Amino acid sequence: MVPTEVLARQHFESIIQMFEEYGIGARAILLTGSMTQKEKRLAYEAIESHRADIIVGTHALIQEKVVYDKLALVITDEQHRFGVGQRQMLGSKGEEPHVLVMSATPIPRTLAIILYGDLDISVIDELPANRLPIKNCVVGTGYRENAYKFIAKEVAAGRQAYVICPMVEASEMIEGENVIDYTETLRRNLPPSICVEYLHGKMKPKEKNALMERFAAGEIQVLVSTTVIEVGINVPNATVMMIENAERFGLAQLHQLRGRVGRGGHQSYCIMVSGNDRPETMERLDILNRSNDGFYIASEDLKLRGPGDIFGVRQSGDMEFKLADIFTDAAVLKSASEEADRLLADDPELSREETGSLRAGWTPTWRRAMEKLCCRRDTI
Repeated sequence: MVPTEVLARQHFESIIQMFEEYGIGARAILLTGSMTQKEKRLAYEAIESHRADIIVGTHALIQEKVVYDKLALVITDEQHRFGVGQRQMLGSKGEEPHVLVMSATPIPRTLAIILYGDLDISVIDELPANRLPIKNCVVGTGYRENAYKFIAKEVAAGRQAYVICPMVEASEMIEGENVIDYTETLRRNLPPSICVEYLHGKMKPKEKNALMERFAAGEIQVLVSTTVIEVGINVPNATVMMIENAERFGLAQLHQLRGRVGRGGHQSYCIMVSGNDRPETMERLDILNRSNDGFYIASEDLKLRGPGDIFGVRQSGDMEFKLADIFTDAAVLKSASEEADRLLADDPELSREETGSLRAGWTPTWRRAMEKLCCRRDTI
């Protein structure tokens, strides 16, 4: 299950290609919301009768009409784009299937262990073979002319480019570049031989898919887009990511956008254009400028703005712990997560009635951790 139809189609085509290449006899099918009623009905029948072994799709996979036969493995890609309930809904369509969730949105390692304490965590922190690290730069709006020349140079070498704007259309309320006007600006500033098109979330799914297919085929050299392309788009020939009003985006989102380039064997570049030069803005963007490591970026971002409510709606600010601190007490928080697992394994029903008996069950490690916190704080 993936969050967008463009990504679903990419996964589906990759699986088909892999099966053909390695002679795998399994059958994969695609299920998305934009399919016709007839196409959906045929897909439902194939899924229920087990004529399909692998089903790739969007939220359409969790609709009531979809009935699976022996659903054994549930994979959620870009899992941060789905609600907890949606992920559980897919898993509930089988009898205790194995679950794999994937995301390239960086979460600090310790925080990930706390959040996903009930899952085994695998970290892939190395580039695939023959990939080069992306070269980054943070610039002001005065650099645009040079950036346009650089894009033209890359296109002349046979490469492609993305340009990201925060808005679809111009607004009187908000200052910032918009996709519609920026496309015209690029068409005026780039050679006429360069095809420049735009993409945004308000377009119909078929329009978006057609544009992405043309971009992937090399028919479009420069794609001006909103953040609709941040998730999973794979065009190895794209080598330039230019982000306008970079100060308007979160670091995790900027890291995701940057990940759309550097997917092939060619050197790739990320140009972040800031609309203001306030020290706090430049400090934040410099984190991305210095590093391509998602875990480092996440940790620095957390220090700058605080984590907010992990399971709530507040996205920044100090986490409301009564006595712990997310950084200095990271080891204790990790220990707490492990101790909770041990306690549940020992007493799944939490049937102990008295706090005293609960304390008696604490391991020496957890007892020392609590004593350490008690010594540091006025009260517990």
